[in-house]
Amino acid sequence: MSKRSKKKRRAKQPIASQTAKRQNLRLALGCLATAAVIALGFWWWEFKPADIFLATNPITSERAFQKLKGRWQRQDGGYVLEIKAIAADGSMDAAYFNPRSIHIAKAEASRDGDATKVFIELRDVNYPGSTYSLTYDAESDQLKGIYYQAVERQRFPIAFERLK
Repeated sequence: MSKRSKKKRRAKQPIASQTAKRQNLRLALGCLATAAVIALGFWWWEFKPADIFLATNPITSERAFQKLKGRWQRQDGGYVLEIKAIAADGSMDAAYFNPRSIHIAKAEASRDGDATKVFIELRDVNYPGSTYSLTYDAESDQLKGIYYQAVERQRFPIAFERLK
């Protein structure tokens, strides 16, 4: 092999190794981006808030919301939900007791077709984002739905009865 051929061969080797490094970097970045998207998907699936229902007709909603006012007790214990006031936009002034007061981060009422819905998010010690997604059952005068227990990451069917 001539000296000229050897020089050309040596000059091409770094370019080939640089191309391989770039390809490896692109592959690593692609894998990292895919892993990030998958991780975000799992996070969203696990920690997404329970369904939040939007109010449709403010006048109809306001009338339906008035039925929700009062004190409600869970059938399985001394948990009490007190709905003091509900604005036309569905925002609620509510309190939750077990038996002491537990901080409510979000309280909303809404309409989904003919159904009147209630969403409560708790944020306190031992309640880091636990939620209630409830539907008012006019026939039984109960709030029925799902309690998401954030610490255990489990959902439980529950019902509240109106306290008289």
